[in-house]
Amino acid sequence: MVASSGAAPAEKFPPPALCIAQDVEADALLSHDPFALLVGMLLDQQMPMDRAFAGAYRLAVRLGDPTRLDPVRIAAMDPSEFDAVMREVPAVHRFPGSMGGRVQALAAYIVMEYAGDATSIWISAKSGQALFDRLLALPGYGEQKSRIFLALLGKQLGVQPRGWRSAAGVYGAKGSRRSVADVTDKGTLGEVRAFKQAAKQAAQS
Repeated sequence: MVASSGAAPAEKFPPPALCIAQDVEADALLSHDPFALLVGMLLDQQMPMDRAFAGAYRLAVRLGDPTRLDPVRIAAMDPSEFDAVMREVPAVHRFPGSMGGRVQALAAYIVMEYAGDATSIWISAKSGQALFDRLLALPGYGEQKSRIFLALLGKQLGVQPRGWRSAAGVYGAKGSRRSVADVTDKGTLGEVRAFKQAAKQAAQS
């Protein structure tokens, strides 16, 4: 399970549990910092998923601590200052301005509702539906993103409250290749991309 977001030297991290960003250091942060994982999921739109999730690590590096992405600090930053961090070349996201605002809104919500501990979102959830409802309440998280993140927690990080697969919808299905929840290496990343491309083409036909 993803640990709390307390800082720890990168070299002391155990091997990454996740292989989403396809980068050892970025995946180590995603595996051990729950807020970084939430930010990666937030950024995962309108750009390749591996680059989106790597954006959390890029932010952490720019903010001075590659082992932690601190929601308290981000929430407290002047929006123009944080915008400059998002826009620094290479930009963290294709749309750094709007996505930067969403990251700060997410950070502020985690600070206000969970005392800065993102892990609290799932460790006390009594059911998959309760966890889904908590995720859906997060700024920037719609229904699809919430179901995908729930599936990611269940499939790869052992967060499996009662009924989690049902709450995750199609993304909770065993053996699927629909989303980032199913990415465990370079090969599965390619399979998920192929699925998404096929679905996009089918929708356009």
